[in-house]
Amino acid sequence: MYVDPPAPQPRQPGEKPPASSSANPLDGQPRAWEFNPEYQRLVTAWQTVLPLLDTLTTSLDKAYQLARSPQTWDAPVGKRYVEDIAQWRSRLALYRQAVLTSISDEAADTPRWIPSSAGAPHAFQ
Repeated sequence: MYVDPPAPQPRQPGEKPPASSSANPLDGQPRAWEFNPEYQRLVTAWQTVLPLLDTLTTSLDKAYQLARSPQTWDAPVGKRYVEDIAQWRSRLALYRQAVLTSISDEAADTPRWIPSSAGAPHAFQ
């Protein structure tokens, strides 16, 4: 059994953007921040995928438990079906780990807050 990687955290109520620390001391413009829509996309992907994977895992676990029961199979062929379901369970566990790890890794590389273009000076058109 694998342990799920850390999930991307949604924006919390009252969470504030990072403090404006300007690298250029001559830049007098305060910087506006917005919650990164790409990070929010990863949060939504995680929240969508996790329940589906949990449902699949639960279904396969239930089928595996039923298949292992001596009352389910009365023929020697039943052992083959139990082995098939066990392989499906291990493949699903690997798939779950791969999907959740890819979302988690991308979220770790994606900034939560990005500079906003709102209020930025625009050239005349």
